[in-house]
Amino acid sequence: MSAVTTGALIGAGVGTGMLLIWSRLPFRNRPSLHERLAPYVGDRADEHVERALAEPVFTPFPTLERIVRPYVVRAASWLERLLGGGASVRRRLEQAGREQTLHEFRIQQLLWAATTAAGGIAVSLLLLASGYTGSPILLLAFSLAAAIAGVIAYDHRLSAAVRERERRIMAEFPTVADLLALSVAAGDGPVKALERVVWASRGELAGELRRALSDARAGSGLVEALDRIAQRTNLTSLARFVDGIAVAVERGTPLADVLRAQASDVREQRKRTLMAIGGRKEISMMIPIVFIVMPVTILFALYPGVVQISTVVP
Repeated sequence: MSAVTTGALIGAGVGTGMLLIWSRLPFRNRPSLHERLAPYVGDRADEHVERALAEPVFTPFPTLERIVRPYVVRAASWLERLLGGGASVRRRLEQAGREQTLHEFRIQQLLWAATTAAGGIAVSLLLLASGYTGSPILLLAFSLAAAIAGVIAYDHRLSAAVRERERRIMAEFPTVADLLALSVAAGDGPVKALERVVWASRGELAGELRRALSDARAGSGLVEALDRIAQRTNLTSLARFVDGIAVAVERGTPLADVLRAQASDVREQRKRTLMAIGGRKEISMMIPIVFIVMPVTILFALYPGVVQISTVVP
C-alpha cells in the first residue's frame, strides 16, 4: 500500500473520530424541554418506549436501527429541505397506493443512499488494495456519486410503481365497468351496484372503489368520495368513469349504456397501445437481426467458398 493511500486512510479515521467526539460534546447533547419536564408531568417513559417500538422498521437490524433512528430522522429532515418536492412525492405515494408518509419515504431514500455508498466504498477499498495509484479524491467522488445514485434510484422506483399500478387499474377497468353495467341493468342502483362489484372483485380499482364507499359511510358524500378517486390518479378514462357514476348518483340518469361505452373505449385504447408497443418491439428486434444474425449468416455462406478458393489457388 502506497504512502498516499496510508495517509488517506489515517486521515479518514482521524476525521471520523473527531466527528464522533464533536457529536457527543455536552453542549451538543443538552436535554430538550420535553425531556426535562417529563419526570414532573407523570410517567411517560413507558409510553415513549411503546411508541418507539411501534414505529416501522426498515432494516433487518431493528435494534441497531432504533439506536441510530434519531440521527436518521435528522438526516431525513435535512434531505427533505435539500431536495424539496414534498407535494409531488406525496401525490405519487397516493397514486402508488402506498400508506407510506413523506418522512418514511425520505428515510428509505437515505437507506438506499447508504447502501450504494457502502458499495462504492467497498469498490474503492478493493481498488486501493489492488495497488491503485490515482488520487483518493476520485474514489471519494465515486462513493458520493454512488450515494446520489441511490437517492435517485429510489425516487425512480416510486415513479415506476405509479406507472405499474396505473397499468393494472386500466387492465381491470373494462371488467369492473361491465360488472357495474350488468348490476345496474339488473335493477340495482349505483350505490348498490358499487357495493356488489366491490364485494365480488379484487384488484387496484376495486380497492379504490372500496375506499370510496368507506369514505362515504364515514360521513363524506359518495360523489365527493368518488371525485377523490379521480384526484388520486392521472387516468383520463377513470376520471370520466367516476364522473359518469357521480352524475348518475346525483341526477338519476341511466348508467348502464354509459358504462358499456366507456368499457369499450378502454378496450380499444388497450388495443391501440398494444399495437404501438408491438411496432416499437419490431424495430428493436431489427438490432440483433442486423448486427448478430446477418453477419453470422453471411459468414456461414461465404466461409466455405473462401476456404475452397484458398485451397485451389496456389
